[in-house]
Amino acid sequence: MDYRYVIVGGGMAADAAAKAIRKADSHGSVLIVSAEPDEPYRRPALSKGLWNGDDMAKIALSTAKLGIDLMLSEEVVAIDLESKTIGLSSGRTVGYRRLLLATGAKARTLPPLPVGGPVLAYRNLCDYREARTRSGPGRRALVVGGGFIGSELAAGLTRDGTRVHMVFQEDAISGLRFPAAIASAVTDDYRERGVTIHARSSVAGADIGEEGVSVALTDGTEERFDMVAVGVGAEPNSALARSSGLMVDDGVVVDEHLRVMRAEPEGGDGTDLGIFAAGDVASFPWPRPFSRGRIEHEDNAVSMGAHAGRQMVASFHAQETDAPRNTAGPKETPYTHLPFFYSDLFDNGYEALGVLDARLDTFVDWHKPGSEAVAYYLDGEFVKGVLLWNTWGQVDNARDLILAAAPVARDDLRGRLPA
Repeated sequence: MDYRYVIVGGGMAADAAAKAIRKADSHGSVLIVSAEPDEPYRRPALSKGLWNGDDMAKIALSTAKLGIDLMLSEEVVAIDLESKTIGLSSGRTVGYRRLLLATGAKARTLPPLPVGGPVLAYRNLCDYREARTRSGPGRRALVVGGGFIGSELAAGLTRDGTRVHMVFQEDAISGLRFPAAIASAVTDDYRERGVTIHARSSVAGADIGEEGVSVALTDGTEERFDMVAVGVGAEPNSALARSSGLMVDDGVVVDEHLRVMRAEPEGGDGTDLGIFAAGDVASFPWPRPFSRGRIEHEDNAVSMGAHAGRQMVASFHAQETDAPRNTAGPKETPYTHLPFFYSDLFDNGYEALGVLDARLDTFVDWHKPGSEAVAYYLDGEFVKGVLLWNTWGQVDNARDLILAAAPVARDDLRGRLPA
């Protein structure tokens, strides 16, 4: 079984790549191999829209309608770089001409809370379905983690009628990312909505049963919950790439064209393997003034996935002897997009770009004290990140400000990005 294009992974990056491939190459065979049982879907809905009443049908990405093949509940266990084949957990082998690694990331777990039953490392649609069965009026849930996923899920569960506790090691919700004033305001809002906050605390131990979990926290709290959802970040699914001899650091290392490289010799041997990576798993060169890193958000998954799909087609048309020569396909171009990300926390919402690290020097320009603001994250005289707190329509301007990489005085930032 051979395909012109094979995509490993079934997330939003995979869907975007498949759609870009089909748009640029209407006849080339495409296969998506996904370990999940579900076709690609909009992942942000797992901690946003589905808890606010959105219909499950709305999150489907309709990837199968592209005229491609999907292998679900199937795992790629090996890549043979020489024969250009992948080995599947079912024992089958599939050939490829161009390969995309869009394997995403997996939720981190905690030793006192092995995943299973009422303990979820919240990441996919299966986790959402399980959370639904264990939540609602009369139910109690513990959310471990006060960052991106933890804060969104706690809000969704509370809206669903669940009595929610949150435990995290920081002083406030999103304390590692938000300026102190905004983080404190968010935490107060959650308390007012009935969420019990255990700040500067962690899980000391747990007794896990079929129907619930008895948890002891380091602040002395001992409670029983119908469900514990762990949202303490994620790590890239890069084991397949590493075992296949590809370059891996914090994720699968790609160049500016999203191509992967051999791990040896150091820095790669310059050979174009016909393999690309995109989405949460890819460590890519950020545009100036940044260096390299990963971004685990929707805009990056969709933008990078689509770019990788176009790159795969361009690479095939440029290098393969049996590629069609009578059509003008896409050209290979660098990936230069600086993605944005967003979140909704009860009635508050934000969009952001760049590095949101509360350890940087922050300047908060309040448009409406306590409710609307733009927070700038400064490294010396340079803006490295922007948080648009309840402020809309400024993503492009914020991106331009960051990418300009020009020195700026704090006073000049006041009113720079109006509401």
